Amino acid sequence: MIKKFFITGTDTNVGKTIVSSILLKKASEYGYKTAAYKPISSGGKKTSNIILNNDTIILQKNSSIKLTAKEINPISFSENAPPHILSDLYNENITQNKMSLGLKNIEKKSNWIIIEGAGGWYTPLSYKDTFSSWVKQEQLTVVIIIAIKLGCINHAILTEKAIFSEKITCGGWIANNIFPENKYNIDYIKTLLNYIKSPFLGVVPYLQDQNKIDVNNIQLILPK
Repeated sequence: MIKKFFITGTDTNVGKTIVSSILLKKASEYGYKTAAYKPISSGGKKTSNIILNNDTIILQKNSSIKLTAKEINPISFSENAPPHILSDLYNENITQNKMSLGLKNIEKKSNWIIIEGAGGWYTPLSYKDTFSSWVKQEQLTVVIIIAIKLGCINHAILTEKAIFSEKITCGGWIANNIFPENKYNIDYIKTLLNYIKSPFLGVVPYLQDQNKIDVNNIQLILPK
């Protein structure tokens, strides 16, 4: 059976890629053939034949199955802006069919897949569809990454309620310390534990050097 998890966040820049890479490493230690899929990205370097996004490089490096950058990230834009705006600007349609075909290709090679979204839960794919509609179509289990900072409690509650409202399974949430810990971090997490109904999968500590991550020192439960 193939396990597939869609990683969403309470906002943009909450650490979805770093947390995804940690989950990939941990799943690999359990013997899974792990792979990542980032169907859409914005902000990357133009190479001879593709636009290479830094998140794609990180996900590629931490997957146990070797995939090309294009397989991991089939739709990419060089500018750092909302994908649906860039899609309209450059006349490159973002279709759910293309996103699904890319996922099916990875399913042939892997049995444990992290699918990373862009921005938050309702990031638009076009002027009429959001990422959530594709997640629902694919019947993916969602994992919420919550960046521990001012405003995260409200964003987390709204995100989970939105997921539940569409009758989508939420496999859990992860607290990500994107800033050095202060005296209120533990209080944020305690509050979230009282309000968020989905399983708590653990805490990622503040990582000063994201290029040197010892996953053995990070206690996370794999989503089910």
